[in-house]
Amino acid sequence: MQSPVNFLTVEEYLKAEECSDTRHEYVDGQIFAMAGASEEHNQVAGNIYAILRPHLRGTSCRAYISDMKVKVNVQKVDIFYYPDLLVTCDPNDRERYFKTNPSLIVEVLSNSTEVTDKREKRINYQNIKSLQEYILISQYEIKVELYRKDAQGNWALQILGKDDSLELKSVGLTLTMADIYEDVLPVI
Repeated sequence: MQSPVNFLTVEEYLKAEECSDTRHEYVDGQIFAMAGASEEHNQVAGNIYAILRPHLRGTSCRAYISDMKVKVNVQKVDIFYYPDLLVTCDPNDRERYFKTNPSLIVEVLSNSTEVTDKREKRINYQNIKSLQEYILISQYEIKVELYRKDAQGNWALQILGKDDSLELKSVGLTLTMADIYEDVLPVI
């Protein structure tokens, strides 16, 4: 005997998330619980946010970390993800619990999320017209995958290592690997 799958409307999902102790991502009516993150994962995301936040002060851009959802609509399917970091520079992106027009999204990879972040989320995020850069950061080695959209709307991948810097053109900021991995990996 199979258990029935409960589908939620977007409104039901958003209401439930407001009072839930566990974060859930939403894909076309189904919800998926989010696992907790490691110390390294939190440190990497925190390091980037700590540099982004003051860098964006006085601009129309706002940075959000881990608890802000991104709404994606792909072929009339509503999807809500919780990226590790996002930046929106659209002054009309005013929803209180989710954003729809990010220019930058950063995900810190873990063993449980890497496949989803590299495949499903990347493909869905790249359907967001405002998105200019999608960054995947390893927490286990000094490795950053930078997906950037060009003027024709094509996405290119650049893989960065220990001796490289991460140039975030979407927000006019360059980060060194030491900035990203401060207090995380002993090899820096």
